[in-house]
Amino acid sequence: MKEQQYVTYYRVSTQKQGISGLGLDAQRSSVNAYLLGSSKSVICEYVEIETGKGANALDRRPQLRLALEACKRQGAVLLIAKLDRLARNVHFVSGLLETGVDFLAVDMPHANKVMIQMHAVMSEWERDQISERTKKALAAAKARGVILGATGPANLKRNTEERQEAAKRFRDRLKPVLDGFLVQGLTRRAMVEKLNDLDIKAPMGGRWSLGQVQRLL
Repeated sequence: MKEQQYVTYYRVSTQKQGISGLGLDAQRSSVNAYLLGSSKSVICEYVEIETGKGANALDRRPQLRLALEACKRQGAVLLIAKLDRLARNVHFVSGLLETGVDFLAVDMPHANKVMIQMHAVMSEWERDQISERTKKALAAAKARGVILGATGPANLKRNTEERQEAAKRFRDRLKPVLDGFLVQGLTRRAMVEKLNDLDIKAPMGGRWSLGQVQRLL
């Protein structure tokens, strides 16, 4: 029996994320964990860096287009870490389903086409709700006299101080753990693995990456 072949597709939404590797590491880790110990193989990988806005996002995703073409040629399945890495747009997801290429999301490995479309509907609704809340928050800030778009000290000082204080508290809580790692002579990469194995969350609540540990140290 022929083993299942995959074409992996990773996407980050900004040029900054693409350069730093933030987001990509987490996606690759999820995919590698899914494939671990199986006979399934990855024949090629595509990485996209773009905004993904609009229903015609595929036109602005040349790497996704190439990944779909590779799947058709090889009879492979498109493998992604999370469904929302494709899109939070119902029309776009429906269009992908109609290409005839099978795709699998690690976060929803048993989802059928109906479940995938329902997920896309909820993701689009969530995106619209976030946008609406943001608009209301900006309107409320403007009503309080905040100068929208201004980046001067008056507007940013409080937010900057709060973030700096939160970062300091996080470092202080984690210091004994990091000191222990240093005493053991662990490398930076070994520290990343250890933190993730211990299920200690990174500053933003996800898994640790090498860059995060380096910045913390």
